[in-house]
Amino acid sequence: MTGLSDTLGLVSLDETDLPAMHRIERAGHLYPWSERVFMDCIRSGYYLDGAMQDDRLLGFAVVMPILNEWHILNLCVDPAVHRRGVGRYLMNYVLDQAVKSDIASLWLEVRIGNAAARQLYETLGFEQVGLRKGYYPAKAGREDALVLMRPVAS
Repeated sequence: MTGLSDTLGLVSLDETDLPAMHRIERAGHLYPWSERVFMDCIRSGYYLDGAMQDDRLLGFAVVMPILNEWHILNLCVDPAVHRRGVGRYLMNYVLDQAVKSDIASLWLEVRIGNAAARQLYETLGFEQVGLRKGYYPAKAGREDALVLMRPVAS
């Protein structure tokens, strides 16, 4: 499969994008966020950015600003285009915006069993700084989360 990053555009997402975000979220997660959670993020002033190809949303990032840090709450890519550069495209956009906004660091949690996401974050300079035991719901009980952080150089 070929990469898609050369054909993607970036858009800020709002209420009109909820059905497309929720479709991707349901396809990508066993325990997806509800549309209400996305609406709460929008109303709270979090950043919701989407990777678009033509008029189709392929993935999104939800970022919560906290003083001079940003917490990436959700990065989700349509499973039909996994491993084709959409997640990296979104993360590079978040990193670029963090530099422009003079943010000190980016934080996120990732399922310990999500090898593809862990590899992406590692190549982008994130390092493990903690572990949250039983953080995520899983088919067999709970799954641990790695807490990752990346300083942002301006």
